[in-house]
Amino acid sequence: MEERRPSEDSTDQVIAHVRTLIDRGELRPGHRLPAERELATQIGVSRPTVRAGLRALSAMGVVRTRHGAGTFIPEMPALESEPLSFLAALHGFTREEMYEARRILEVGAAGLAAERATSEDLASISEEVANLFATMDDPQAFLVHDIRFHRLVAAASANQIVAALVEMVAKLYYERRRQTAERATGRNLHDAAEMHRHVYQAIRAKDPERAMAAMNEHLLSSSAYQAEEEIRQEERTP
Repeated sequence: MEERRPSEDSTDQVIAHVRTLIDRGELRPGHRLPAERELATQIGVSRPTVRAGLRALSAMGVVRTRHGAGTFIPEMPALESEPLSFLAALHGFTREEMYEARRILEVGAAGLAAERATSEDLASISEEVANLFATMDDPQAFLVHDIRFHRLVAAASANQIVAALVEMVAKLYYERRRQTAERATGRNLHDAAEMHRHVYQAIRAKDPERAMAAMNEHLLSSSAYQAEEEIRQEERTP
């Protein structure tokens, strides 16, 4: 006999049940959901219906499935960048638009970080600054620490929405930056590392205005560098 596909109404039952568990505080970030069989019994639906409901919740970013481990509530909200990357391709988001969005988000995040960063946040950001200076002879490693630095500053804002948005937008321009990273000179990387250090120092000093100004200067410089690299790439292309 052919297995009946879960109806939209029955899938909604699964979503509603998980929402109830969250509202009651029985599910929190990092918690594992009950097994499919147990959820099916609790809700009064079939296991295929449970799976369909969990797929819908996964698409919303509410849950994340780890193969062999189960389904979990993510520790941090996940705003998926894939739909945004499709929109970028479809509508032709420009480098300037991506950097404008980045500046709006990250300049504000730096200001919040200066107000809210914990000692643990500062230690982590400081470590990435040190890593930037230590990897100036390896542009790809430098880029990895650069991205970690910005992620940590966003996390130090103590605003999960800001942190998730910064992460989402970062994925849009990562590939572009990866392609140009190899052509960065030692001087380029040294100047970039210094700008990161200025941002960190302002955050450590709990000076929001200075932190925002330093982050703005850094991102304007980074945008100008990317623009120059794109012009050079066009000139090299036959």
